[in-house]
Amino acid sequence: MATFVRLLVSQAERMVSRLFKAERGEGPGSFLEAPRTEKLLEQGEGGGLRYGLGAMQGWRAHMEDAHTAQPQLPGSLATWAFFAVYDGHAGSTVAQFCAHHLLGELVVGEAFTGGVESPEAVKRAVREGFLHIDSRMQALACAEGWEHAGSTAVAVLVSPRHLYFINLGDSRALLCRAGRLTFYTEDHKPSRPRERERIENAGGTVLLQRVNGSLAVSRALGDFDYKAVAWRGQTEQLVSPEPEVYELARCPGEDEFLVLACDGVWDAFDTEGLCAFVRSRLQLGRDPQAVCEEVLEAGLYKGSRDNMTCMVVCFRGAPGTSQAALQKERELDAHLESRVAELYGELQEQGAASLVAIFRCLASEVNPSLPPGGGLASKRAVIMEAYERLRRSYEAQLPGRCESGVPC
Repeated sequence: MATFVRLLVSQAERMVSRLFKAERGEGPGSFLEAPRTEKLLEQGEGGGLRYGLGAMQGWRAHMEDAHTAQPQLPGSLATWAFFAVYDGHAGSTVAQFCAHHLLGELVVGEAFTGGVESPEAVKRAVREGFLHIDSRMQALACAEGWEHAGSTAVAVLVSPRHLYFINLGDSRALLCRAGRLTFYTEDHKPSRPRERERIENAGGTVLLQRVNGSLAVSRALGDFDYKAVAWRGQTEQLVSPEPEVYELARCPGEDEFLVLACDGVWDAFDTEGLCAFVRSRLQLGRDPQAVCEEVLEAGLYKGSRDNMTCMVVCFRGAPGTSQAALQKERELDAHLESRVAELYGELQEQGAASLVAIFRCLASEVNPSLPPGGGLASKRAVIMEAYERLRRSYEAQLPGRCESGVPC
């Protein structure tokens, strides 16, 4: 009997989850039959910082990410910078609104007008700015009909003395300092004890690691149907708009780069892996925008099914081109091309020389020279080019074929 009851409960949970997902546009229909791989690319510099950005719709039916990149703020804050990535859900409305208006809500008041920077005052101003823009959007949402839309936000506010990491939801930011991962933000998931306590105190539940079986994040801007508990304050709702803000003192001789990315990227990379992958690409002489392109390509082939946005911000201490790294990459490419040729010949004898079969063989081999974090997926272009050359050469040698491989 107990087993039967558990089975019924499990079935009910899955049904509730499907219903909530369908209501919020997260069901099977929200994915495409093939990914959209066109990229939005952006780069810029100012105030001693260089940044690059890449964004890809991927398998999702709609692109819901947005971003803000200002390497040098205007006026009296010319020595400050601001970078942010917003991951929208149930539409891009909230993410786009934040991309246009959030910065203006943050850098106001005494924290940014006095002569001496006070980290506590800055952090307080940032929190107040998030709460204010959420209230502002809530007043608009009912009139505009986008009360179901929401967005995560991850940002870094750069001052002459500090880095302020700002996080709301499950997008993530990291700092590489002196060649290693030094800091990263923590995702706001409903299963975290502090988040679960707040949700349950507001009368909600954590079902299937989601708020009421539906929303996968416990903090976000928007999502106002989760912020209607009359007897709880603004930061005590099922979903809270209050960010976590951390400050780190800058180390000009050691700070190398920041990475900000939405969860579509983190679905494919762990934090250590992405930090190592970005650093390895910078050592090949890639600019930040090119690095972001490689992150998106690798993320797609590592299995991400979500929108992906990645931003890389380089300090003056970012790694430059390494001749040793370039030589290692050339040797890796030559090795992969050689192995593709060997495998193609072996598999051709079996009548199974497909690209998929070659990838499977390569994936089964231990290769410590592959890019850290990126793995074999980050070398897909090299493997595909080698395979296509071999395929065309083989087909050109078939009876009745011209050199191009087409029938004569």
